Amino acid sequence: MSTSPKYDRDRSVVIDSSSPQRRRILPKSFTALALVLLGAGLGVGGDYLLANHSVLSGTSAVAESNSATESATQANNQVPDQSMSVAVANNPIAAIVQQVGPAVVRIDSSRTVKNPQAEMFNDPFFRNFFGSQGPQIPDTRVQQGMGSGFIINKNGTILTNAHVVDGAEKVTVTLKDGRTFEGRVMGRDSVTDVAVVKVNAQNLPVVKVGDSKALQPGEMAIAIGNPLGLDNTVTEGIISATGRSSGQVGIPDKRVNFIQTDAAINPGNSGGPLLNQRGEVVGINTAIIQGAQGLGFAIPIDTAQGISDQLIASGKVEHPFLGIQMVTLTPEVKQQINSNPNSGLSVSDNQGVLVIQVVPGSPADKAGLRAGDVIWQIDGQAVKDADALQQVVESSQVGKNLQLELKRNGQAMNLAVKAGAYPTAQADTQNQMP
Repeated sequence: MSTSPKYDRDRSVVIDSSSPQRRRILPKSFTALALVLLGAGLGVGGDYLLANHSVLSGTSAVAESNSATESATQANNQVPDQSMSVAVANNPIAAIVQQVGPAVVRIDSSRTVKNPQAEMFNDPFFRNFFGSQGPQIPDTRVQQGMGSGFIINKNGTILTNAHVVDGAEKVTVTLKDGRTFEGRVMGRDSVTDVAVVKVNAQNLPVVKVGDSKALQPGEMAIAIGNPLGLDNTVTEGIISATGRSSGQVGIPDKRVNFIQTDAAINPGNSGGPLLNQRGEVVGINTAIIQGAQGLGFAIPIDTAQGISDQLIASGKVEHPFLGIQMVTLTPEVKQQINSNPNSGLSVSDNQGVLVIQVVPGSPADKAGLRAGDVIWQIDGQAVKDADALQQVVESSQVGKNLQLELKRNGQAMNLAVKAGAYPTAQADTQNQMP
C-alpha cells in the first residue's frame, strides 16, 4: 500500500511579495540576482520546450505562435521519433514491452469484510468501562486489493490469479492507456489459482500465447505488472527451473507444477504475464517465497489455458482426487517412521508413495485404502514419488476408476478407486492431497 507524503501545514509560510514591507526587506542585490536567475531559467526552459514539441503545442505560453510554427509542430508530431525507434529496435526487451505492454492491465478489487476491531470495542465489558464515550466502530470495512492481468482476446477476456479477485464485490480493470472498465469475474479456481475476468469492450490489444512445455532453464524471462502500485513495471531475468511442485514451493493445496524465475516479482505482480524472448506469454506470475530473493513462481500458460477454458464454459473446474495424505517413501523416511513409536505405522518398503492418512468419507476411504499402504503403481504407471502420483490423478477425470497396485504389510494387492471431485474449500498445510 502506497502512502502519500504528509505536509505540516502549520510550518508553511506564505509571504505576500506585493506588500510594502516585503519590498523594503528585499535588498537590491537580491533583486538583481533573482532577475539573472529568472533569465537563465527562461533560457533553459525555452530550450526544453523547443526540444519537446508535444509540450510546446499544448502550453498556453505559446498560444500566440504563428501558424507556420504550429503547422511544423503538427507535422513533427506525425513523424515517429527515429532515435527512439532505433533504440527499441536495438533492445529486444524494449521491443517486447512496447508490443505486449498495452495488453497488460491493472485489476483493482474491493470486498466487504468483518472489522476485527468492532468485536473488541463492542464487547459489553469494554462498553461498561467506557460507557457512551467509547468509539463507535462499524462491524464491517471495505478491503481493497490490487493485482495484474492480461487480455487474451479482443472482446475483453482477461486472465489473472484467483486470489486477486477472491471474494471481490467490485472489480475495476485499468488499461495502460488509462481507460477503465468494470470487470465481471466469469470464474475462479482456487486449486490452480487461475481466474477469468470479462470487461465489456471491443478491439482491445491482446497478448500472444507461447508453449510453456517447451521452456528450458536459462531462457530469458520478462515479467510485466503493477508491483506495489507501480503500474507497468518491467523486470527481466531467466527461467530458473520448470516443474516445481506445489509442495516444493510451499503451497501444497495447489495443483500446479510451477515455472521458477529470478525476474523480480512483488505483491501486485500477481496475475501478470511471464514472457519468453519472443514476447509470448508462457506463465502467470503468482507466488514468491517470503524473505527470499530471486525466487518467483508462475503458473504455466498451458495449465492456465485448460483451466480458463473450463471457467469460461461453466464458471467452475472439477479436479479429481482420491483423499489421501501421502509422502514419498525413502530409506530415511522409513527409518523415521519405524523408529517413532507414536507413528502407528510399520514400513518394510524403501520406495513408493506411503499413505499417511485417509480422509474419512473420501473416495480412497470408500475403496478400502488404509494408512500405511505403499502405492507403487497407478493405472499401470510406476510412481516413485508423491508428485508423480498427484500428476496422474490430476490428469484423470472425476468419476474415473483408477487402478492402484500397492503393498500392505508387505503383501501385494490391487484396489480400484473412483476419483471424486476435489473439495476446493479444503486446504492441507502439511502434505499434498491428490
